[in-house]
Amino acid sequence: MRRRAVTDRWTETPSGPFGRRRTSPRTRLARAGFANAERAISCLHDEALSRLLPFSPPSPLDDELDSVRIRLVEELGAAADPDLALLSLTRLASAVGPGGQDLRALLASLDIDDGHEDAEEQDSSSRMRIEHRHRLLAVLGSSQALGDFLVSHPEHLCALDPAHAVDAPAQPPVDVVVGEAVRSALGDAEGDERRARVDSATTAMRVAYRDRLLAIAADDLTSPDPLAHLTVVVERMTRLADAALDAALTIARASVGPRSDPVSLAVIAMGKTGARELNYVSDVDVVYVVGLAESFDAPAAAPSDRSVDEDELVRLGTELAVELAHATSATGDEQPLWPLDTALRPEGKDGALVRTLASHVTYYERWAASWEFQALLKARPCAGDAELGAAYARAVDPFVWQASSRENFVDDARAMRRRVENESGRVGEEDRRIKLGPGGLRDVEFTVQLLQLVHGRGDERLHVRSTLGALAELSADGYVGRADAAELDSCYRLLRLLEHRSQLYRLQRTHDLPHGEGALRRLGRGIDRRVMGEPEALWSIFVSTRRRVRALHEEIYYRPLLAAAAALTADEMTLSPQAARERLKAVGYLDPDGALRHIHALTEGVSRRAAIQRQLLPVIIGWLGQGPDPDNGLLSFRLLSETIGGSHWYLAMLRDSRAAARCLCHVLSGARWTTERLAERPESIAWLDGADELTARDPRTLRTEVRSLLRRRALSGDDGAGLQDWAAEAVHALMSVRTRELIRAALADSLDGVDPERTARILTDATDAVLDGVLTVATGVVIALREGPEAVATGPDEAGTWPGALARHSVVAMGRLGGAETTYASDADVLFVHEPKSGVDPRAAAEEADALARWTVRLLSGARPHSLEVDADLRPEGHHGPMSRTLDSYAKYYERWSAVWERQALLRARACAGDAGLARAFEELVAPLRWSPEGLTREGLREIRRLKARMEAERLPRGTAPARHLKLGPGGLSDVEWAAQVLQLQHAAWVPGLRTTSTLAALDAAQEAGLLSEDEAGDLRQAWLLASRVRAATVLGTGRDHGARVEVLPDSPREIRLVGRLLGMVPGRERDLEDLYRRRARHARRVVERVVFGDGGPGPEEAGAMGTSGGSAPPRKEPGTTRGIGRAPTSDSSRSSWPPAQPPMRPPQPSVRPSRRSATRRNNGPYPWS
Repeated sequence: MRRRAVTDRWTETPSGPFGRRRTSPRTRLARAGFANAERAISCLHDEALSRLLPFSPPSPLDDELDSVRIRLVEELGAAADPDLALLSLTRLASAVGPGGQDLRALLASLDIDDGHEDAEEQDSSSRMRIEHRHRLLAVLGSSQALGDFLVSHPEHLCALDPAHAVDAPAQPPVDVVVGEAVRSALGDAEGDERRARVDSATTAMRVAYRDRLLAIAADDLTSPDPLAHLTVVVERMTRLADAALDAALTIARASVGPRSDPVSLAVIAMGKTGARELNYVSDVDVVYVVGLAESFDAPAAAPSDRSVDEDELVRLGTELAVELAHATSATGDEQPLWPLDTALRPEGKDGALVRTLASHVTYYERWAASWEFQALLKARPCAGDAELGAAYARAVDPFVWQASSRENFVDDARAMRRRVENESGRVGEEDRRIKLGPGGLRDVEFTVQLLQLVHGRGDERLHVRSTLGALAELSADGYVGRADAAELDSCYRLLRLLEHRSQLYRLQRTHDLPHGEGALRRLGRGIDRRVMGEPEALWSIFVSTRRRVRALHEEIYYRPLLAAAAALTADEMTLSPQAARERLKAVGYLDPDGALRHIHALTEGVSRRAAIQRQLLPVIIGWLGQGPDPDNGLLSFRLLSETIGGSHWYLAMLRDSRAAARCLCHVLSGARWTTERLAERPESIAWLDGADELTARDPRTLRTEVRSLLRRRALSGDDGAGLQDWAAEAVHALMSVRTRELIRAALADSLDGVDPERTARILTDATDAVLDGVLTVATGVVIALREGPEAVATGPDEAGTWPGALARHSVVAMGRLGGAETTYASDADVLFVHEPKSGVDPRAAAEEADALARWTVRLLSGARPHSLEVDADLRPEGHHGPMSRTLDSYAKYYERWSAVWERQALLRARACAGDAGLARAFEELVAPLRWSPEGLTREGLREIRRLKARMEAERLPRGTAPARHLKLGPGGLSDVEWAAQVLQLQHAAWVPGLRTTSTLAALDAAQEAGLLSEDEAGDLRQAWLLASRVRAATVLGTGRDHGARVEVLPDSPREIRLVGRLLGMVPGRERDLEDLYRRRARHARRVVERVVFGDGGPGPEEAGAMGTSGGSAPPRKEPGTTRGIGRAPTSDSSRSSWPPAQPPMRPPQPSVRPSRRSATRRNNGPYPWS
C-alpha cells in the first residue's frame, strides 16, 4: 500500500513493480537541481509544451510524470539552471505554437531510451537531434537573454544544430553570414531608397550576430573542458565582432550615401577586441583612421575627384564613424550589440573622433603618454580598408616597442597601476570584482604587458597581442618561470570563464561575480558542478584564485630587473658585441674583452638557461659594474652559473626575486671571500631572497642541530683507522654547520656593511655548538679505542654524554672566543677541564681527558674545507702542562703560581662546550682571581706594561708601519682591549658591570661607573669597532683569512676600494679610510696612555675610588677554603659597601678628558713610536 504523507506529497514506497521504489516528482526534481518544484511540475504539464512532447504512458514509478517527462527532467538537470531552462523551453513551445515542427522533432527523441538502445543502432539524424536538444537545453539553462531571443525568433532554433556550429564543415564563416544578411536587407537599391533600408539592415545584422552567438554559446556550454575551450570562445567572439563592425560600416556607407565614396575608413580594434580575446558582452574599443580612397587617390582620377581636402575627409569619416556606432549600439527593433568605446583615441574624449594616419603618427611622436603606448600593444586593424589599417599598424608598431626606453617608463606604469587600483577600490563591501579587484584579470594583463614592453624591444617573439599567447611566449623564452606561468594561465582562464558566464546570463556587461546563492549556484553548476556546484565552494575558489594571482603579480610586476632593463638601450638589451664592449668600459670593467668572453659563454645556445641568462646579463653587468671589482664579479657569476645554473631555482630566483639578483651582484663584485664560500655552498644564495635568513640563529637551535647530526651517525670502525674515518666524517658534518653560519655572517656583512657585533654573535654561537659536538665525537673515539666499539654502540644521550666516559669534560673558551668576539680569521683559544666520576681512578680519568683534548684539537685542525685551529697554550704551564686539568689542579696552580698575565687571560674565560655544570664551576673557581678584591697592584700594572711593550715590539711584522697595524699599532685592537682589561683588573670587584668577557660591555660599564668619561669611552669604542670592521672587511674583500696582511690597513688602490666599499664608504672616497682610521686610533691612544700608562697608576688602595667619592672599603677577604682561592664580591652585592673606608693616598683624579689641542705627545714610552 502507498502511504500519503501529512504534506499530501508522494513518498517513496516499495509498492512499485519488481520491488522498485516510487519516487515523488518533487524529490526527482530536487535531485535534478530544480529549486521550485511546484512551478516545474506546472511547466512540465503546460499545454503548449505537452502538444510538442511525444505521447508516453504513465510511468509505473511516478503517477505525475510519464517516462518522457522523467527523461526531460533528467536532461534539464544537466543544465546550469534547470528551472530557467524549463521555463524558457515552455515559453519557446508557446512561441512556436502547434506547428513548431523543429522543436517537436527535437523533443520527439525523448522517447528513445539511450540507456537500453545501442547508440550505433540509432540513425545519425536521431543522434543529431539528441545533441541538438542537449545544446538547446544548455543554452536555455545558462542564458535568459538568449532564451528570450529564441522566443522572439524561434526560426533561429536551427542555429543550435551541430550542423550549423560555427566551425561546422558546411557552415560559412561568420563574416559571410553577417555580411550577407546586411547586403540582403539593403538589396540593390540606390540613393534614398538604399538609405531607407538602413534600419532593416541594422536589424538583420543584429539578428545574424545573435544567431552566431547562439552557436558559439552552445559549443561553450557543452564543452567537456570549458577552461581549455575559453581561447576558442574569445577568438570566435572576436571574429564575430569584426564581422559586425565591417557590416556596420557597410550600413554606415548606405546611410551617408555617395558622399562617402572618396573616404577610406579603417577601424582599429583595441583592448580585448584587438587582442582577439573578446568577452560575450564587453565594450568594443576602437580607433578610426581616415584616408582618401584608392580610386580617388589614383593618378587616373579626375582632378575634381581628388580635390577632397583633409578637413572634408575627417568630416566625412566622422559621419561614417557616427553611423557605424549607431548601427551597433543605438536602440532599435533589436537589442544593441555592445557599446563602442573610442576613449583610447589620441587625446581621449577631448580629441577628434577620426584622424588621418599622419595625424595619429604626429600625436604619438609628440604628446602621447606612456600608458597610450601600452594600449597600442593591442592595436589591430579589424574592419574597413585593410590596406589603410595595415599602414596604421606599421606606423605605430615602433612606438610600442620603444616605449619602455622612455624615462621612468616602468615607474610610471607602476604608478598608474596603483592609481587605478586606488580609484576603483571598494571600501566597506565584499569585493566581488573579477576584473579590477586585487588579484583580478587586470593584474595578469598588466603583468604580462609590462614584461612584453620591457623585453620585447630585443625579442620579437614577444610581439603577441593576446594575454595567454604572450604569457606562453614569456614562459617559453624564460622571462617567467614555467610554474608561475602555468598558474597565471589557469587562474586567468578561470577568472575569464567566470566573467563570461556572468555576462551570458542577461547578455549584459558585468565584471563582477553575481550576488545571491541562486546566481552563484547557476554559475558554478555551469562550469563544474562537482567542484563548484555550491555557492560556498565557488566563492572559496574565487577568493583563493585572486589571492594567488595577486601574489604572482606582486612578485613579477615589481621585479627590480624590469626597471633596470628598461633603462638600457635596445643594443644593450640584446648584448650586441660593440654596444656591450662600450658599455663594459663605461661602467668600470678593466678587461672588456675578457668580460665579453664570459658573456658569450653564458648566453650561447638555445637552452632555457641561456635564454634566461640573456635577459639577466644586460642588467647583471650593470649591477656588477657598480661594485669595486666588476671583472672578478662577472667571472664569479659565470663560475656560479656553470656550477648551479642547471638547478631549477637558481636563475628563476635571480629573475623573479625583488632583491636576490642585485644582492648577489653586490657580493660577487665586492667580497671575494664571501663569493668563494658561496661557491662551496651555493644553496646559500637562496638566502638573498629574504633578509630574515641573514640574522643570527638561536644558539639552542644550533646545539640541537649538532646533536641531531650526531645521533644520525652511529659510531663505526673496528680499529683506530676506522674510528678516525668515522670521526672525520662526523666532524665534517658538524663543521658544515659552522661553514653555513660563516656564510650567513659574511653575506650579512657584505650586504649590510660589516657589523663586528653581529658577526661575533653568529660565529661565536656556531663555534660553541661545533666544539660541543666535536667534544662528543672525541669522547666516543677515546672510549671505543679503550674498550672497543661495542662500548659506544648505544651512542650518546640527549645531552651528548657517553655512558662509558670516566669523567665529565668541559671546554672553556678564552681569548676572542671567550669574549664572544670571534671573527673570520679567529682561532679558538680554549682550556680543557675534567672531573673524574665517582669511584674512578683519577689517573685513568686524566689519561682519558688528555686523549680527548688531543683528539678534539686534531679533528678540528684536520677538518675540511675549513679547519678550526684550537689553541690550548693559555693553560697552566703552557704547552709543557697537561692538556686538561681537574678543578682542584687548576685551583692549586692559580693559588701558587699564577702570573698577572694569567689573571688577565682569565678575564675572557667563558663556558662554551661540554658539561655545563663543570664549566660553571670553573667560572666560579676563577672568579676571585680575575675579579680580585685586591685589584691591580702597582707591580702588577708595571708587569702588564712590560708585557705589552715586549709583545708588540716582538710581534709587530718587520717593515710594517706601526700606525697601520690594526691589532698592535697605537690605538689599535690590542690597545683598547688592554685598557678595558686593566680597568677590569683594577675595579671589577666593586663594579659588577665590569665582570664581563666582552670588551665593549666592559667599556660601557667603565663609563657608567665614571672610570671613563663619555668621550673617552666613545673614542675607545669607535677605534675598536673601526679596527674590527676594517679587519673583517679585509678578509671579505680580499679573500685572505690568515697572514700578516689581514692585520694591516690596506694600501693598494684595489684593496682600499674593496675594503672601503664594504665599510659603506661613498664610491671615490675610499681613500679617506686611512685618515679616518688614524684619527680614531690617535684619539683612542690618548685614552690608553692615561689608563694603561698613566704616571704611577692606581694602586690597590685606590681601586674603586675613581668613580665616586667618600664611603668605606670592604674588608679584604682572606683566602677561602674552597679550591684555595679567595672569593670576590658576588655579582649581586650592593654598591653601598664601596668605596673604601680608608682615605685614598691622593685625591681621586677627575675623569676629564684633556683638551685635544693642549695634549702633549709623550717623549719617552714603552713603544718606539712613543
